[in-house]
Amino acid sequence: MRYSKDEMKRFFLCMAIFTLLVSCAKKNEPARAEYVLGTLCTVNLFEDGTDTLYDALFSRLRQLDDNFSTTNPKSFVSAVNAAAGKHPVFVGKDVFTVLKKALEIAELTDGAFDPTIGPLVTLWGINTEHTHVPSQAELSKVLPLIDYKKIILNEHNTTAFLSSENMALDLGGIAKGYAADELVKILRSHAVKRAIIDLGGNVYVFGKKIDGKPWNVGIKNPEAPSGEPLLALRIPENSVVTSGVYERFFEQNGIRYHHILSGKTGFPVQNGLRSVTVISASSMTADALSTGCFVLGKEKGLALAEWLGVDAIFIDDSITMTQELMKSF
Repeated sequence: MRYSKDEMKRFFLCMAIFTLLVSCAKKNEPARAEYVLGTLCTVNLFEDGTDTLYDALFSRLRQLDDNFSTTNPKSFVSAVNAAAGKHPVFVGKDVFTVLKKALEIAELTDGAFDPTIGPLVTLWGINTEHTHVPSQAELSKVLPLIDYKKIILNEHNTTAFLSSENMALDLGGIAKGYAADELVKILRSHAVKRAIIDLGGNVYVFGKKIDGKPWNVGIKNPEAPSGEPLLALRIPENSVVTSGVYERFFEQNGIRYHHILSGKTGFPVQNGLRSVTVISASSMTADALSTGCFVLGKEKGLALAEWLGVDAIFIDDSITMTQELMKSF
């Protein structure tokens, strides 16, 4: 994962705020936060929180970070990228599982979500020390490398292969969702009654609130993400994942460039949308679909969400929801 100076500043600020909140919290609602997976990850286990269980949860997150990192040369993802066009690489169960789901979502979205977007992400360098607006010549070199159909998986050997040289995986749009699902597995195995997982905005509300009422999850206002939520969802156990233009961006010559990139044009997607939220029992699915539906645009993204039977919220100049979700408002 790449950590910029601005990210580190935000991390230490968030940690200070989080420490204050925890110090003021009731003793029966312990929580823990760590910087992992390139973001601030917090878990609140309420009355079931123990140091041993928190240790297990964050150890699993660090293990996944080691597996999916694009900057750690020893990670499985880095090994696949280094061997692009040369030979298959053993990737282990975690990366293989995520790649299978990534290819499924890529197919469903006709490449709007594409796990081979790595060369384009590197070229833009958003949230790194090398941020810049690429020239058309630079884009022309990397766009032909973005093609999820050139990922070859071998389930028997648990290997992955990028069939063309200089291709590169970037699973940042799905790995946090998988990580949230993995934490939920641990919670179930320990009979945890209730928990809130927040992996940098990938939220999973687990179990039931102590009063039995639905969980309250706020959806940020893209125009003022640090202010009051634009919407308040009341939902049972579920994952809520948002992709928005306000999450990671930079400005140059008065123009804001956000991190949701089109594998077809090479530029940040400009379709009027400011955020897309997907609600699903599978955080991995919600993670990838929130990006895929954003890139597809409101009309196609909404149609896909309805067809898949997942709840989604599209925010542009208005708020549009899937039909089933509208019934709860």
